[in-house]
Order: sequence, then structure tokens, then C-alpha cells
Amino acid sequence: MNYTISSNELENVHVNKTSIIVDVELSRFSRELLTFAAVVTVIIMVAGVIGNLLTILALIKCPKIRNVASTFIMSLCVADFIFCLFVLPFSSSRFIHGGWIHGPLLCTLFPFLRYGNIGVSLLSIAMITINRYVMIAHYSSYNRIYKTKYIAVMIVLCWSLSYGMILPTLFGIWGKFGKDMKLGTCSIIPDENGRSAKTPLFIIAFLIPCIAICCCYARIFWVVRSSELRIRKHAVDQYCVANNEGNQQLNKKKEEIKLLKVRRNEWRITQMVLVIFLSYLFCYLPITIVKVTDKDVKYPGIINL
Repeated sequence: MNYTISSNELENVHVNKTSIIVDVELSRFSRELLTFAAVVTVIIMVAGVIGNLLTILALIKCPKIRNVASTFIMSLCVADFIFCLFVLPFSSSRFIHGGWIHGPLLCTLFPFLRYGNIGVSLLSIAMITINRYVMIAHYSSYNRIYKTKYIAVMIVLCWSLSYGMILPTLFGIWGKFGKDMKLGTCSIIPDENGRSAKTPLFIIAFLIPCIAICCCYARIFWVVRSSELRIRKHAVDQYCVANNEGNQQLNKKKEEIKLLKVRRNEWRITQMVLVIFLSYLFCYLPITIVKVTDKDVKYPGIINL
């Protein structure tokens, strides 16, 4: 007796095979570990939504704290707010259910929104750092560089570059967004031609901003340290001769002291941004290195958690 298999039956066989692959990969993680990851994700989500929302409202409601840096901080908060509100719920769901259950459309939009907002956050931190660098190291040029129209262009560039780099992947031109069967999650996967934008994007979008931030902080440290040493070395002489030359020298030193105070005040804000950057680096550097080097997913725990 001959039997024929319909196309629907073949499709069901393929689906079942896929499910088996996913279950095998997800079986590497214990139920306790997935539950812990889900709880931590929910805590971060709630804290992030509330914290970023309060910061945005404070920046809007309080004119006294509005300045150039606060504009970039607001861009950072908006990106993080969107990330916590729309990305982390799906991440926690993946840990709870042991895989992706929200269909192919959201499986495409989820990584697009995730990677786009991560890029905006890092570029916003870079813009804040560069702003601090110009304020401290090139104070005389600050007002000329940070005009309202230029600030708007910088913020637009942060968002357009972050999402523009992954638009080819969204449309399947250079890799594509979809379900990674080795991880049981939605990410950047190779397209039909075997091309993937994952490695170039992680290197360009992560490495270049980090190098720029580190260079700015190195220069800021040097400028602040040099200014303090110069002021100490050329302290105002209490017994300065009261003549024209002496008065000019005294006025010059007063200006240097005033500039040093400005730099110290700006340095406090810069230290806060440095803490944010180091926290960001601590969270994303390990996973970035693993995603670039671990193409066969030998360490899925790091990538998933």
C-alpha cells in the first residue's frame, strides 16, 4: 500500500523538529535560573520605568536644571524608558515561558527596538561625555558649538544613526531579525545568503563610541589635573606689589581661579556620567564580546542572561 504525505503534514514535521531543537537548547538552563532571571528582569523593568519617567518629568518641570547636558540626559532617559517599557517585558516572558511565544512579527520588532535603543543610549552617553569635554577643555568655544540648532541636530543624529544602521537588517538586506534556534530568542540571524550584520554592528556601534568616551575622559582627567597643579604652582602672592603689572597679574590669576571652579563644578557632573558609562560597560561588554566571538553559542548562558 502506498502512502502520500501532504504539504501540511510536512510543515507539521518541520515545526515539531524546530520545537525539539529549541527545547534541547533551552534545557541547558535550570528552571530556577530562568525564574531568577525573570524576577531580576522585572525588577529592573519597574525601576527603570519609574526612574527614567521621574527624571524626564523633573527635567521638563524644573527650568533651573535645564542646560545642554540635561538635553542629552533626557534623550538617554527616553531611550532607556522605551527599552524598559517595551523590551524588558518580552525578555522576562522569554525566561518565564522558556522561549519565544509571541509570534514572528514581534520576533522581528523586538530585536529591532532592543538594539536600536541600546545604540541610542550609548550614543547619548557619548554626546554627554563630549559635552563635558568641551565644557572643561575648550570652555571658550562652548557657546559657539552648543547652539540650540546644533544640539537638535546632535540628538537627531543619535537616534537616526542607531536605528539607521539596523534598517538593512530589518528589511532583510544585510542579515535579518528572527528566531535564533540555538538560543530560543529573537536576534540578528543570517539571511538566505548566509550574511549577518551581527559582528560588524556590535563592533562599530559599541567599540567606536566606547573609544571616543574613553579618549574624552582621558583628556578631561589631564585638563583638570593640569589646572589644579597650575593654580597651586602660581598661587596668588599675598604680598603682591600694588602696581599696574601686579594688578594685571592678580586679575589674571583670579580668572584662572574662577575657571578652575567652573571646571570643578562641571567635573562633578562628569563623574556622574562616568559612573553611568562604567555601569553600561559592565553590563554590555561581556555579552558583546561573547556575541562577536562565540558564533557557535558555546556559552549560551552569558548571551541569554
